[in-house]
Amino acid sequence: MNAGASPLLEVRGLRKAFGGLRVTDDVSFDLAAGVVTTLVGPNGAGKTTLFNQITGEAAPDAGGIRLRGESLLGLAPWQVARRGVARGFQDLRLFSHMTVRDNLLTTMEPAAWLWQPGGAARRRQRLDRVAAVLAATGLQAHADARAIDLSYAQRKFLSLARVMAARAPIWLLDEPASGLDRGSYEHFLRLLRDAVRGGVTVCMIEHNLDIVSGASDRVLFLDRGRLLADGTPAAVLSDPALAAIYFGERAA
Repeated sequence: MNAGASPLLEVRGLRKAFGGLRVTDDVSFDLAAGVVTTLVGPNGAGKTTLFNQITGEAAPDAGGIRLRGESLLGLAPWQVARRGVARGFQDLRLFSHMTVRDNLLTTMEPAAWLWQPGGAARRRQRLDRVAAVLAATGLQAHADARAIDLSYAQRKFLSLARVMAARAPIWLLDEPASGLDRGSYEHFLRLLRDAVRGGVTVCMIEHNLDIVSGASDRVLFLDRGRLLADGTPAAVLSDPALAAIYFGERAA
């Protein structure tokens, strides 16, 4: 953890409403390199919408988002990705009928453009990079398999491998470890910690509180679009008022 680092991503006063429903309500926080931040909160708290605003899939009604001091507002998702924000989705969004190797190559745009200069040497560099990511995620034996033919855990690791292959400094991950067995979860956690030690900034959405406790340096608690708490997993998860909200035990 590098809590004293300068923020890489700054979110300020984000607001978003659909009709009369506010899904983000004056949300502000920073993300710094070397820190795993987890968004928690009950269903409908605004976590995925917050990711959508950062990645350009949903324009905020108000507020600002800055990456390395430059605004991301108004950029298309592909433009945000090019600037260094890689995203993993809860529904994975793999190219099901493409091979595992080709799934990774597609994330290396523009490095994978057919008309890219560099010839055979650059292609070898790309393939070497893909091979290294496949080895790290345990998918090297499945490089030529179609994504649709993988097991659930393998598809989860392929989703993470696509993020890794992009070499982005910020990872936004939506429930990346959900449904994994204990061994696969430990493997995921090692990959996450290796990335963070290398300077990657990670922000993820997670509902499993054991995973939140085991993987996070910092927890942001959202409810009804508002940021209610920002602190260590122990501090946030032990707060009885937040627990009542999370488990639906509060008064309406």
